[in-house]
Amino acid sequence: MKRILGLSKQTGNKLVINSERLERRVALLEDGRLEEYSIERESDRNIVNSIFKGRVKNIEHGLKAMFVDIGFEKNAFLHFWDAIPLALDSGVEQVDRGTKKQQKRISAKDIPSIYPVGADVLVQVTKGPISTKGPRITTNISLAGRYLVLMPYSDQSGISRKIEDPKERDRLRKVLRELDVPEGMGVIVRTAGENQRARYFVRDLGLLVEQWRAIEAQVAEKPAPVCVFREPDLIERTVRDFLTDEIDEVVCDDTNAVARMQELVGSISRRSRSRIQHYSEPTPIFERYGVQKQIDDAFHRQVWLPCGGYIVIDETEALIAIDVNTGRNKGAKDVEKTIFQTNIEAADEICRQLRLRNIGGLIIGDFIDMKSRRDQQAVFMRMKDRLKRDKAKTHVLPISQLGLMEMTRQRAQESLSGSVYEPCPYCNGRGRVKTSMSMSVEIQRELHAVMRKYQDTVHDIRVTVNPHVLQRLREQDEELLIEIERKYAGRLTFRSDPAFHHEQYVIADANTGQELKP
Repeated sequence: MKRILGLSKQTGNKLVINSERLERRVALLEDGRLEEYSIERESDRNIVNSIFKGRVKNIEHGLKAMFVDIGFEKNAFLHFWDAIPLALDSGVEQVDRGTKKQQKRISAKDIPSIYPVGADVLVQVTKGPISTKGPRITTNISLAGRYLVLMPYSDQSGISRKIEDPKERDRLRKVLRELDVPEGMGVIVRTAGENQRARYFVRDLGLLVEQWRAIEAQVAEKPAPVCVFREPDLIERTVRDFLTDEIDEVVCDDTNAVARMQELVGSISRRSRSRIQHYSEPTPIFERYGVQKQIDDAFHRQVWLPCGGYIVIDETEALIAIDVNTGRNKGAKDVEKTIFQTNIEAADEICRQLRLRNIGGLIIGDFIDMKSRRDQQAVFMRMKDRLKRDKAKTHVLPISQLGLMEMTRQRAQESLSGSVYEPCPYCNGRGRVKTSMSMSVEIQRELHAVMRKYQDTVHDIRVTVNPHVLQRLREQDEELLIEIERKYAGRLTFRSDPAFHHEQYVIADANTGQELKP
């Protein structure tokens, strides 16, 4: 009965936020199903969308690119095309505000003379450092607000094409033309701006312009290389990008994060503020809402489909290969119908897995062969429709004669597996194991659960871990472990065992040696 009552609360759209000292996680649930997942750690430097005042170090005419020092170990890569003022992309409808002036046309051959070696240049990161590659940057700066995107170096304005209602688009065009946008700047109405009052856009624009003036002041004062604007952290980005009318509830297990979110949205919407709730139950929040198991499944090579079929996902250096199989879905008499059903479900799951794993680049989907061109087209259109909700830019091609569907997905930063795992020391990189930090987070999480459970009966606990994990616990997380001891009035002792696998650990009663499970 208890389980049924728990599941009844899984309906609707929820944002579930787990905020810990070392890691913050945000999960978007739609009727209990994990659809979006983000993770941010204290040690990570998520620099995508951050703005830097850099210095040109060298120009490679053969590559049509330059390398810019923005203060990192590896210089950032600036292609000549990314230094040319760009037109609005296909996802935005341009709106003439009657302020556009004729500007001198700049081509790729002009870039080396505009930005010679040693020159300062203001750039924005479009792609973070991945593996051995440095960041990728652009001179086309943009600042995202809740409802608007400000482009300080472009006087073009537009509306997101994801807003489809013709009447609403007409209203937004009128709102856009009446906005007092500073000369030489442009704005784009984000999808979240649909059905919002005009005064919200005025307020959003004011905040963005104020933010830009502060950036300009830093650019004038500080020498290169320097960061003049850092993209907000995960909590603030969540409020900005996810907290829309479609979200029914936000639950977070950290009181400070809850207060901060309520403060951020309170000035915009009292209704949104009331939707943010603090989670105070003893059960870990991601377990309470069934998120943890779904996250663990995101790392599985094989993913099952509701019909009994499955997909297999393999990440390689050059591309992502996804294979579709009928699996247990072989009972139907109509073979073509069985294949079509499996492929349709596979298209849905592939789009979901791309978002959850945050994988990108070139992706090849090997669907089960379909004789009917009509069925092939239906699967292709299903993929296009499901990819609309993806925040990363995607491009997909129809199924080829070989039964393959080719697509690309924008890679802005490391994939989920790349940030949580590191190359396995036991097999020279052929496999992957969790980082010492990941193990520390996991051990601390389990210690909380174990010590809470045995708080009245067991006071001395021994933890046996791999030596590398123990080194992390001693050198960097000792203060956090002392806090756990104080919280539960217990005593922790740690031992290392060289025979232990990197991901192996045992939590036991120090007096009896009995293993303790949460």
